[in-house]
Amino acid sequence: MIRTALLALLLAVPAHATRVVSLNLCTDDYLVLLAPDDVVALSPLAADPALSVVADAARALPWVRADAEAVLLLHPDLVLAGPYGAATTLAALERHGLRVERTGLPQDFSQIRAETRRMAAVLGDPARGEALLAEMDARLAAIPPRPPIRALYLEARGYTVGAGSLEDAVLRAAGIADVGAAGRPGLEAIVKNPPDLLVVADPAKYPSLATELLQHPALRNIPRRTVPPALLACGGPWTAQAAALLAQ
Repeated sequence: MIRTALLALLLAVPAHATRVVSLNLCTDDYLVLLAPDDVVALSPLAADPALSVVADAARALPWVRADAEAVLLLHPDLVLAGPYGAATTLAALERHGLRVERTGLPQDFSQIRAETRRMAAVLGDPARGEALLAEMDARLAAIPPRPPIRALYLEARGYTVGAGSLEDAVLRAAGIADVGAAGRPGLEAIVKNPPDLLVVADPAKYPSLATELLQHPALRNIPRRTVPPALLACGGPWTAQAAALLAQ
């Protein structure tokens, strides 16, 4: 009886995957950092330094589109995906018996800790996950206290973030009060009641109408700090670097 129960328990626990395909930018980051030797293919976005924190490593690795036939030809034993998108492809892969794991979208450092541990367990290397979190916590702990400062995180097309967002969590970790309200206040409102600091993403390689507002002359007198967008594209241990940059 005991032997039968033990066998059933072992069969219920997924074996450590050794051939892993990632179809999502966020899972690209986790896969390369937690199990680089198990990568079969990443998403096409993995090698874009504006979006991916593992772009340098990803350039030397294969990539695949979120196409069921293309993925099946790679014979993975695990497919990583985001919570949204590629639904038809993922359903087809699961019908073929492939194991699919979908990542969450952490919006604060507590959720990042939970998601990193979950992904590390999925990829069979909890110790590496703990090492990433230890580095993250050390970086956050090293941020010195600062006098109160009001900041507005201004995104493309003039949108702002607010409470409950990843950007808000980063500002708070840096000791900065987020005065955004997850809306589109407009240029006049910002100039009328300017924050102490504007926080924006690093300028894009190519100009865009979507980011034109960020360069408006009326905002030039407000101090600003920039953050690499890859640090905030997906919440992960690397996101602590954004808080450390803002705290400088």
